[in-house]
Amino acid sequence: MYWGQRVFDKPYDPDMMLLASAANAVYTLPPDKLAKAEHLYHARTLAHFGDTAWMILALWLLVRWGVGSRLRDWATRVSGGKWVQGFLVAPVWLLILSVLGLPVSAMMHRVYREYGISVEGWGMWLADFAKGTALTVVFGSLALAVLYALMQKSPRWWWVWFWLLAIPVEVAAVWAVPVFIDPMFNHFSRLDKADPALVRELERVAGRGGLKIPPSRMFVMDASQRYTAPNAYVTGFGGSKRIVVWDTTIEHVPQDEILAVYGHEQGHYVLEHIQKGIAFSAALMLLGLWIMYWLMEWLVRRYDARWGISSVDDWASLGLLLLVVTVLGFLGEPVGNAFSREIEHQADVYGQEVIQGLVPDAQGATVRSFQRLGEMWLDVPHPNPFVVFWTYSHPPTAEREAFAAGYDPWAKGEKPRYVGK
Repeated sequence: MYWGQRVFDKPYDPDMMLLASAANAVYTLPPDKLAKAEHLYHARTLAHFGDTAWMILALWLLVRWGVGSRLRDWATRVSGGKWVQGFLVAPVWLLILSVLGLPVSAMMHRVYREYGISVEGWGMWLADFAKGTALTVVFGSLALAVLYALMQKSPRWWWVWFWLLAIPVEVAAVWAVPVFIDPMFNHFSRLDKADPALVRELERVAGRGGLKIPPSRMFVMDASQRYTAPNAYVTGFGGSKRIVVWDTTIEHVPQDEILAVYGHEQGHYVLEHIQKGIAFSAALMLLGLWIMYWLMEWLVRRYDARWGISSVDDWASLGLLLLVVTVLGFLGEPVGNAFSREIEHQADVYGQEVIQGLVPDAQGATVRSFQRLGEMWLDVPHPNPFVVFWTYSHPPTAEREAFAAGYDPWAKGEKPRYVGK
């Protein structure tokens, strides 16, 4: 839930937001930045769709060439135990996925460096890639071992049992990521140690929203060793919930705009977007697992002899499973992103409302924060609506800025949506 999840109180309507953007076209870029933004936009779009197409094609070819059955036969020769076989086969497939995605990831890192958004050296980037791959292999192999054990024990209902197990694991993961995983990649320190005056102002915003967020849950992240642009986000669950501000935000963003950014993140906190996001993710996962069950059954029945797969719970089917997951994940992107854009819009509204009266010009501070965000991240002013629909987790910057410029219920004598009703 980065600045730059009742869920549908005031639905985010892309058509209405586009009209607002046209009527209040306030987000602009100077010619040099506009050219870079357009090039970056096309590179991102090509990378997203191209990488997915490449991954699907590569997995399909590997399945068709019988790589899955060869890996299964190798694991069977090494050990007769299904669990041991799984911990031999699963890491290989997960490493294959990582290697397949490496070229596009490296290309985009080069682009971000070229345009000055990233300052991360290739050594650090490769270290991050290696750590991410290691985590994926370890936790992914555990998840796949459990999944295939359930397939063997309950051929008809494994997808339900796996879903029931995945929900508490997902909640635990949301709690654990900021405590154990994030510090593997970045350094976090208490914000009150870095900027006590800013923390006092943030506490005023929290108080306006009826919250008491202790300074122990406000952190600054050393993002400047990787990025030049600002950001902030809310993460964690329960005792690990926290708000993180990048050090680039403190360095480059004026205090009134930081309060606007913080107000947005507090909106995620107050509006319980993390909890709603977990619930939404669980519902989407159940549907995806059900579709995956039927697809795997049909594909294995039809192509078992051709691909050397004896049954769904045969470790030879793992490549096919990853192919199905990749396709379903891609097709599910618009659904997840629509939900994400809605909650981000809600947080935008809350953020502008909660700083009203606490900064001299809340509306102006919010508008300026979006302008600064867009310029530093090189957000294109007018992305293709289809690309927004499929890939954007946030409303486009131009729409967010246009909404902020036109949202002023106080001047109209209307009640705000969330704060001070």
